[in-house]
Amino acid sequence: MADALRGGDSLRVLVVEHEADAGLGLIGERLQAADVDVHVVGPDARSDVPTSASGFDGVVVLGGTPGPLEDERAPWLGPTRELMRSTLDAGIPLLGVCLGAQLLAVVAGGHVAEAARGGEVGLSAVRMTDAAASDPLLHDLPDDLRTLQWHFLEVRELPSGSVSLCTSERCSNQAFRVGESAWGLQFHLEATTRTAVDWTATGTADLATVGLTADQVVSDVHAAEDDLRATWSVVADRWIDVVRESARAQERAAPRS
Repeated sequence: MADALRGGDSLRVLVVEHEADAGLGLIGERLQAADVDVHVVGPDARSDVPTSASGFDGVVVLGGTPGPLEDERAPWLGPTRELMRSTLDAGIPLLGVCLGAQLLAVVAGGHVAEAARGGEVGLSAVRMTDAAASDPLLHDLPDDLRTLQWHFLEVRELPSGSVSLCTSERCSNQAFRVGESAWGLQFHLEATTRTAVDWTATGTADLATVGLTADQVVSDVHAAEDDLRATWSVVADRWIDVVRESARAQERAAPRS
């Protein structure tokens, strides 16, 4: 099936989708605009998660409600961790979002636990660290950064040797890079108003925990959507550029027959 999706010399990206209502969103729009072949795997996609990214130029692991080690609840998490391990080993560009970031942290030797200052839900501000100034994805972004959050776990300890790129008032490790080409983003750069509508419809208990209403969250995201798209589309496009350059480097290094 994956081979059938390849069109000429297009990039090929593998996407692990844990739940149907936590899809690619804005990232998917940017992948489509760049004419990238996308292959989605996961339970709702009815496609098993492979344990290797062989044949793909990049990997995206999206968010979801399980914790990164809740294999009994989500049996595909074991294969997902193996996939991410092999992706790191191969130096294939990797982007982990929310649960995907937590999985990346665990795979690379970090630690994930309940959020020390309580969960984050709804639109909130994040700020870049000094290290972000030279990061391929997060450099030169606007000072007023907001994004949709929806998590009650956090990366408490970053993997050894990783680089902290972004933080917030309630969560120290909002973004980090492992090696040269693997990023974990706790926040949802892919989220749009549609995302907020979907998640608030099923997240009544989460909203009550943080004292918010569905209308508040949806209204906040809708009012900020133009800015969210302008900022996070740039980051998604930069990741696609990393994938493209990595694929070119692999092609240059391949032995000629």
